[in-house]
Amino acid sequence: MRKLYLYLLASAILSLVILGWLIDSFSQTTLEVEDRFAWESKIAAGVATHVSTLPSALRAKTAAALANEFDIDIRLKEGATLALPKELKTAMLDPEGLILEDQAGFYLLKSTPDLLPDYLEFRLDKVEDTSERDDMALTLLFYAGVCLFMWFILSPLAKRLTALTNVAKRFASGDLSARIEVNHFTYIKDVELTFNRMANQIEKLLAENKLMASSLSHDIRTPVACLRFGVDAAQDAESLDEAQSYLTRMENDLDQMEAMLKSYLSFATLEQKAQALNFEETALRPYLTSLADQLMPKAKERHVQIKVSCPVNFPIVADLHWLARAIGNLISNACDFAKEHILLSAFIKDNQIFITVEDDGQGIAKENWAQVFKPFYREQTHRNREGQSYGLGLAIVAKVADWHHGDVSVGQSDELLGAKFVFSFPLKPVRKL
Repeated sequence: MRKLYLYLLASAILSLVILGWLIDSFSQTTLEVEDRFAWESKIAAGVATHVSTLPSALRAKTAAALANEFDIDIRLKEGATLALPKELKTAMLDPEGLILEDQAGFYLLKSTPDLLPDYLEFRLDKVEDTSERDDMALTLLFYAGVCLFMWFILSPLAKRLTALTNVAKRFASGDLSARIEVNHFTYIKDVELTFNRMANQIEKLLAENKLMASSLSHDIRTPVACLRFGVDAAQDAESLDEAQSYLTRMENDLDQMEAMLKSYLSFATLEQKAQALNFEETALRPYLTSLADQLMPKAKERHVQIKVSCPVNFPIVADLHWLARAIGNLISNACDFAKEHILLSAFIKDNQIFITVEDDGQGIAKENWAQVFKPFYREQTHRNREGQSYGLGLAIVAKVADWHHGDVSVGQSDELLGAKFVFSFPLKPVRKL
């Protein structure tokens, strides 16, 4: 949104500066009253100079003759009839004379030192005052220009908002694949990216809920059937010992159901914990070493060695609890399927942190690489050693990667020839969700 604010502010300032300059240029062409009567002032000055050289008795007659000859309304008047302050009378000696206005129009008063106290009165034609109309036109021009500038800036914004609204309506009507195509020149790129991310999260959550419902209904059938069989068998048992054995089996089935439901409910509420992430900074090498030490008892039980390789001890910023949960799940899985060795390594590339977990087991079939991170997916191969696996460990790893705006992938280890999991996320967090 910062880009939008900057564009709006820049357009407002630019429009005010440009339009103000244009209006100022137009207004400079408006002449003052004195400028309009420049040639009349020169005529009055010439007549006054000529008349002042004549005897007093001939001055009025000469002025009347000049007025008649040149068809101008000019006459000589006595100074005693002029009721003006001394300052204004002095202004009659200025080169442009003194211009006054009455109801009939303008008139020019001009005198010379030799002509005083008498003066010449030159009646001027009244010029139509167009200043009000000019001001109105300039005002309208100013507002029209501002509207034009704002339309030029806001028109692309309106188009993008319309596109976003249409996509939101499609998404709300049930088209979960509806996304807005982000434009690099849009003012609301952050809003569009946020909407797409929100739509992705909603689509993913709905898919996970559907998958969890179908998986739970499928997986719970077996223990329920076993319980029903155990109840029937216990009722038909001929001895107390035989009935007790069936009850013991039923207790195991109930434990399995309880563990299953606990895992499913834990995963179902996992997304809520994304709102309480706590990003902290720590050194990566001791952090990975500590994770390996925590899983060392399980590794020793499976006769597996864990090697940590982190050449550069660089700092990371992440939610250390959930990052440990994700990396711990990867190491724990590697302990289940490795033969002798597990390699935990880390490096930086293109401002991304890459943490890899490799083992020397038989690996994962290539056709299943895209499936293993989906919730409740269990590969029907040699990697299903654990009877209590519900296909949620790697799904949690994928969620933690998503929370850190990162990614997790699986492949084949070049060094150990088993499975290789790569967990990556930005060196600096994009934001705290």
